[in-house]
Amino acid sequence: MIVLGLDPGTIRIGYGFIEVRGNKLVHLASGLLKIPPAKEGNGLAAAEEDLSRLLALWRPEWAGVERLFFSKNQKTGLAVAETRGVLLNTLHKNGVPVIEIAPSEVKSAVAGHGQESGRKNGRFFFGSFASKNA
Repeated sequence: MIVLGLDPGTIRIGYGFIEVRGNKLVHLASGLLKIPPAKEGNGLAAAEEDLSRLLALWRPEWAGVERLFFSKNQKTGLAVAETRGVLLNTLHKNGVPVIEIAPSEVKSAVAGHGQESGRKNGRFFFGSFASKNA
């Protein structure tokens, strides 16, 4: 089973594909989708196109998308919410089931608590959740 993990942001989207083989998790691909600035055109449309290409290439059975946490900066929160909306819609249009996971849940699954750096844990994004849903 192939699983996609997505970490939406304002200028880039982190992604990772893993394959569940029995009780092992195998890294297939990971990287960043860059969202062009609004002044260069519709950056969210570019993100949708990039994600659609990845979905066609890897054909995940389901995806985990990091839930939005409310930050003090409302402008940033709204921009991340817009990105999440595009990702969720793209996944839905491509028939990929989604689970939404809080950032602290992802970090707790990897590091044992929710205070570790997201960057440090990014490559393990959905390992724990994939094994539970295999």
